[in-house]
Amino acid sequence: MRARWIQAAGGCRRRGFTLLELMLALALVGVLLVIAQGSYADYAERARVAEAVTQIQAMSASITGFALINGRYPADLDEAGHAGVRDPWGHLFVYTDLTGRSRGAARKDRRLNPLNSDFDLFSPGRDGTYRTQITHSTSLDDVIRARDGAFVDLASNF
Repeated sequence: MRARWIQAAGGCRRRGFTLLELMLALALVGVLLVIAQGSYADYAERARVAEAVTQIQAMSASITGFALINGRYPADLDEAGHAGVRDPWGHLFVYTDLTGRSRGAARKDRRLNPLNSDFDLFSPGRDGTYRTQITHSTSLDDVIRARDGAFVDLASNF
């Protein structure tokens, strides 16, 4: 922007910006801040998902180790040594031992096939709610373990 010469009281000239130029500059800074905030929120959410994936993989390995030592899967996360563990959004992880149970308790894909044959372990995601079928709108943000641990990511990516 080009500075304008302003006639000040007393006859001397001062350099300065007009009110319109200052308003335009502030508007531009505001737009840039809104864009930056949106980008940061997306980055923060991706970081939370990555942290939940890492937590699920570590817990899954420890649950599998428990099963190898004891000949059975733990009844709950407390028995596996993960009592009170929370996901990056502050929700408790959900665990279900599927061995010896009906497949009705298992999480299911869009064709109603169970995601796992051994155990289900997932984070209810940002909204903290979930349904049995992962294609339900409230379950799309869940971080799930599927294919007996071969897939750990957002339900919307499965």
